[in-house]
Amino acid sequence: MREHYRAEGLAESDAAAGPMEQFDRWFQAVVASGIFEPNAVIVSTTDPATLRPSSRTVLLKQYDERGFVFYTNYGSRKGRELTANAQISLLFPWHPIARQVIVGGVAERTGRDETAAYFRTRPHGSQLGAWASTQSSVVGSREELDRLYGELADRYPEDSQVPVPPEWGGYRVRPDTVEFWQGRANRLHDRLRYVRTEDDAWRVERLCP
Repeated sequence: MREHYRAEGLAESDAAAGPMEQFDRWFQAVVASGIFEPNAVIVSTTDPATLRPSSRTVLLKQYDERGFVFYTNYGSRKGRELTANAQISLLFPWHPIARQVIVGGVAERTGRDETAAYFRTRPHGSQLGAWASTQSSVVGSREELDRLYGELADRYPEDSQVPVPPEWGGYRVRPDTVEFWQGRANRLHDRLRYVRTEDDAWRVERLCP
């Protein structure tokens, strides 16, 4: 089960000065390609007691020079693990165009004002879902989950304002390393990694495939 990757690659001379600018270039290309859920990203965290990693897919909601933002329940498994250890890894798996971006950094909670502003943009049903689901906890049945949602729908009809759950919010990942992986022929892939230096600049290095 092998695919032949593209011949054109990623050269240092073509790379942007910083990783967020380079990410924006690639992200715009991914969106234009029509890939399903282009902002899907795999988030990996670590259990502080067992050191066992865990991964899940979330949706990136914002990115800028400060980093990458996603939202979740702070009481979820990833939320608990990030409270104990803020080190995090992000992976954008854009397989149809033979590209990946791998981010290593530190996750910090977004402010409540920023969280509330985003929460207001969510569909009404998604707002209710954030209340109905105690993310990552055991639930007795699907029927119980649907009942909780139904009770919330009765309490907050479509035209009402749903408050932001206190344990729901965002994380902003401040990157320390950002690797851009471009599939090439003969498995000689291009891997350019941006590394944050002590003076908060960026160094670009090439990795063997």
